[in-house]
Amino acid sequence: MTETIVTRLERVREHIRAAALACGRRSSDVGLVAVTKTFPPEAIREAVAGGAADIGENYIQEARDKFEQLHTLPVRWHFIGHLQSNKARYAVRMFDLIHTVDSLKLAVELDQCARKLKKRQAVLVQVNVAGEATKSGVAPEDALPLVRGIAALEHIAVRGLMTMPPYFNEPETVRPFFAALRQLRDRIRAEALPNVGMEELSMGMTGDFEAAIAEGATLVRIGTAIFGGRL
Repeated sequence: MTETIVTRLERVREHIRAAALACGRRSSDVGLVAVTKTFPPEAIREAVAGGAADIGENYIQEARDKFEQLHTLPVRWHFIGHLQSNKARYAVRMFDLIHTVDSLKLAVELDQCARKLKKRQAVLVQVNVAGEATKSGVAPEDALPLVRGIAALEHIAVRGLMTMPPYFNEPETVRPFFAALRQLRDRIRAEALPNVGMEELSMGMTGDFEAAIAEGATLVRIGTAIFGGRL
């Protein structure tokens, strides 16, 4: 039988359910963000028809083109790519949750854009847990000071943390990085800062999302396992 986006989506859901059950969690505690980078609007419509409720995009211009066609779909839009301050106004208009805030400068720009739209923008702070020079994200030791700074912004609400750990062929090798993000989240949560919820951990992709779920992920970002290889 030829596989479709819908059948692959259901298989991913089954793996999420199994991974959650294996570590004593409820599958409803883990949200699935279907990552649609490079895929056309038709692929997104098919995924939504199959039950996808959260769509993740990596690039502002690509997202703008798709959003114009798809903004009436009953989905939540997630921005999961590197965001430059000069693109903040577009991100605030389109996205329900921005996963990749890694500086106070960017947060201030988002706050100003959200104020103009009379919106309170939900964000995650991106943490570079492994200190990789090729990846964005604040250093773990700088995450709490950054969150404190963002907490003072009236039109921004911090909902948690996000990371992209190093790539390993063996998913279990990544678990310490996921555990480190969870522990950091718990330390920040203990501060009980205003405008800071810390309920979300965005971590885990096609190759390692089961390990991420075992370490507490609440949002997993899956593209290839749903849509196939990038176009």
